[in-house]
Order: sequence, then structure tokens, then C-alpha cells
Amino acid sequence: MSEIPQESRPWPRRVVAGSVALIVALVALLVMSFLPTDYVLQRPGPVYNTIGTVEDAAGEDVPLIEVPDDEAHETSGSLSLTTVEVVGNREHPLSWIELASAWFDRARAIIPIDAVFPEGQTSEQRDAQNQAAMTDSQSEAEAAALRLLGYDVPADIRVVSLTEGSPSEGAVHEGDLIRAVDGEPVEDVAELRAAIAASDGGSVALTLERDGEQTDASVDPEQLDDGSWAIGALLSVSYVNPIDIAIQLNDVGGPSAGTMFALGIIDTLTPGEMTGGAHIAGTGTITAEGEVGPIGGIRQKLYGASGAGSEFFLAPAANCDEVVGHVPSGLQVVKIETLDDAVAAVEAIAEGEESDLPSCATT
Repeated sequence: MSEIPQESRPWPRRVVAGSVALIVALVALLVMSFLPTDYVLQRPGPVYNTIGTVEDAAGEDVPLIEVPDDEAHETSGSLSLTTVEVVGNREHPLSWIELASAWFDRARAIIPIDAVFPEGQTSEQRDAQNQAAMTDSQSEAEAAALRLLGYDVPADIRVVSLTEGSPSEGAVHEGDLIRAVDGEPVEDVAELRAAIAASDGGSVALTLERDGEQTDASVDPEQLDDGSWAIGALLSVSYVNPIDIAIQLNDVGGPSAGTMFALGIIDTLTPGEMTGGAHIAGTGTITAEGEVGPIGGIRQKLYGASGAGSEFFLAPAANCDEVVGHVPSGLQVVKIETLDDAVAAVEAIAEGEESDLPSCATT
């Protein structure tokens, strides 16, 4: 008995259309996955113990903070600075498929590229800017720590340049050191600004040091859009430290390590082990007056600290809105506004009194 061949039935149009649409969507998704994006990734970076050691350029272990032997004291535990790594840049943009892994990882953040690399700025320019900020941060940290310990740390306020149409033109020169305003010595930019503000637009008498000699100048401040008064000069500040301090940390930039640098210096220069053996991390900019300022990437720094074994984290109060709800398990966050707050927190932790410390959830 012979079999009668049957004709194959064509697929329904609906199935064909759906299959074609699925194939097109998959191809489009595949192509799009490899297209460059306008985003970069932030993820936890290395954690460095400021009272520990790091490798120098030659690969040798050296103290991260070094002071003369007769000034140094034993330390224990850790006072760690935290960092954030940025993955991707304008020269090497990330693809969509590279970003996909961060969507479900709380330790990572997807950031618009313009927020990290402004239009027209190269990676090399950003690195140079960050290195300059790190240098300034170290200088401010040294001054803040030494002043808290009672040392006299005078400041040199130098005129870097004058703004266009500056009211100081002709009276103040680039390179001048500003020593006093209206006869009152000024030792930091905050004092200088306060003295200029007190004039309320009236002439201010500046005592300058130029080429090693004292000279006087009179300037009528200009009022800025925010209502403040200024003499139209860009300034730089350096400090004359009574103790030789060396901070050795390669390939890390930005100003956010200032607070932890200051704590490390204080612990190194004072008898006793300030941490009591506890492992404490943190972040925050610092001024020579001891004011702690906010930083970026704090969520990544929290996870970096937790992953490195820290039990406590010192966070700038101004970052608290980014901290709440994003604290890794087992990490206690303490909010600080000043270097005094930070020292008090470390000492309380050492004494086992951490439960009374202010947190970012404290209203």
C-alpha cells in the first residue's frame, strides 16, 4: 500500500509576522548592546589605611603618613580613606551591555558622563585636576590636624591672578602675599573674606608682601551677583607647618580624603592608640579650620569600606540624604560636621560608646 504525500501547510501570517518581529528586535538589541553610551560607572575603589603602609613607586612598603621618628607614636586598628573608581570615559565610552551589570548591583551607580567628564575635558586633564585637588586636600588636612593639636600654623595667602576688570588692578600684583586687612592680620581665606565683607563696599587697606618687602594698597571691593564683596583676585593658600609631614599615596586624586588624612595625622602624632583597635573608615573634605564638607560617590564608598572589613564609617552630615537606606549590613555610619566631631567619634568608638553617636537617621 503506497502512501499519499501530503502538502505542507504554510505558517499562519500571524506567526510569520511575530517571528520576523522577534528576530528584528533581537538583532536591534544585539546591535544596541554594543553601541557607546553617554554614561559611566562608579564602583567601590581601593581602601587605604592612613595609619598603615602603602606601596611606593618602587614597590616598597612605606608609611602612608610619615612624621619624624621623635614625633611618631604607635597606632592600632585602622583609619581608612575610601575611594571610587570610574569605569569609562569620553575616549573609551561604555556600551549598553557593559552598563547592564550595574542595574542590579547596589554597590555601583550609573552616572551621566557629563557629571564626571565635562564637555571638552580629556581624561588627562581630569586626572591633573584631581591630583591638584589631592595636593590641596593634604595641605588643608595637615594644617587642620596641627591646629587642633594646638600648633601655630600660619598661612601664606598668595595672589595667583586678577580677574578681568578687577578692582585690585594696579594696586595688587600677581605673586603678592596678603598679610593683613585694615591692620588686622589674616591667616586664612575665611578671615580675609570676612574682613572684606565687613567693609560693606568701603575701601579696604591691604598689607602686602611683595618680593620680600612690605607694601600697602587700598582697594574698593566690587559686589558680586550673590551680594557678597570681593577684591577680584584668585588666591592660593599654603601653610607653614612646624612639623615635617609626608603623605605618600600614589594614583589617588580628589579632595575627599582630607578628613581621614587629618585623623591619621592626629593619631600618629599623639600618644596612645586613638582607635582602640577598631576599624574605622570615612570620607569628607576638610578645611584648615576643621570644617568637613560633602563628597561624591558616598554609596560606593560605604560598600568599599564594608568590603574592606570596616565596622564604622564617618560620613559628612551634608551627605546624609544619600546615606539613609543605603548602608551595608554590619556598618555603623556616624555623621560629622567638623574635625572635632570626627575625633570625638573615634575616641567614643575606642571607649565602646558608639551607640550614643549621631547617625544620618538622627533628626
